[in-house]
Amino acid sequence: MTKGSGDERSPVAPVDLSQAIIGPGMAVFSKYAAVLEADGTPMSVRTALQLINRFLAEDDFDVDTQFCLHWFEQHGWKDGVFGQADVLARAKGTSVDGMKAAGVLEAGGGSVRLRKWSEYPAGWDPQTDTRNPVWETLHHLIRTLKQEGDTGAGRLLGAVRGKGEATRQLAYRLYTLCERQGWAEDARAYNELITSWSGIEAAVSRDETGAKQGRLFE
Repeated sequence: MTKGSGDERSPVAPVDLSQAIIGPGMAVFSKYAAVLEADGTPMSVRTALQLINRFLAEDDFDVDTQFCLHWFEQHGWKDGVFGQADVLARAKGTSVDGMKAAGVLEAGGGSVRLRKWSEYPAGWDPQTDTRNPVWETLHHLIRTLKQEGDTGAGRLLGAVRGKGEATRQLAYRLYTLCERQGWAEDARAYNELITSWSGIEAAVSRDETGAKQGRLFE
């Protein structure tokens, strides 16, 4: 539902996603006489709903982004204890110092805090960034969209083309997380990026077309 098929984008808006996945997911209960757990016992509706929604929280990103997802769910943008962050980072196969160097969090004085999109610096060049988690790309895109519109965000997306789909999927997941937590302002930022995605991709195409035409006349 979030990826669509072929070159098409899903028509499902983030605000409708949680409800939209329930119907197809629960259809299996009416299709078969019984749905069983691995041990052979009947699966409850509650368990089925948890499994249906799990794709929104699966850790299939880079390790830095995995850390940020879990930390954000627990702390949002607030300070957390460094020791807890260190334990989680080690479990994910990364480090607090490494993510601080990447620019996704602040650490010092025994505390750790994720940086908001508004704290990300302008002029970021992903092609020269040696440590660029999807989490960082997403929040730079949000900052650029708000400050420079579709055109600016398109230029940035074109520079991180290989991470575009992962970035969009992360925005979906964070939108859903923020909705469940009641973080309306943060949810709005992720929703704005997703609903602007077609315009951003169109800006990428215009840039690429312009670059090709420019080379023809060189």
